[in-house]
Amino acid sequence: MPKYTFSVNGNPVTVDVPADMPLLWVLRDKLGVKGPKFGCGIGVCRACTSHLAGNEIQPCVTPVAQCAGKEVTTIEGLADGDTLHPVQEAWLEQDVPQCGYCQPGQIMAAVALLKRTANPTDADIDKIENVCRCGTYFRIRQAIKNAAQKM
Repeated sequence: MPKYTFSVNGNPVTVDVPADMPLLWVLRDKLGVKGPKFGCGIGVCRACTSHLAGNEIQPCVTPVAQCAGKEVTTIEGLADGDTLHPVQEAWLEQDVPQCGYCQPGQIMAAVALLKRTANPTDADIDKIENVCRCGTYFRIRQAIKNAAQKM
């Protein structure tokens, strides 16, 4: 099998897996990174949302071969040591999570949005397509707006 070397949350890793293995399985099953969650496996629910080279991706449909030589960031790599990212802080302040399953993906999508749009409108936020079965969308929207002001 081929070997792929890339970074996960700032740490270099090398994995010996098939080229078409989804990054989500590499992260969870091979590297023990549990933040990105499996939801649908077809990139629709977005519970696994992470970043590859600074861009939002769905690891469940991203082949590991696409990661070679790049930086993968998951929810575990978002904080700076004990200092939470402003989006994480806003999530806590707004008491966003209920069950919490989708929240890592929601937060990573929000970070990507704020990278593209410093002051998002409701319409911008509504374009985030991550599914939350608990329906905390109104708190997610407020948390994103609060984080935007902090950033």
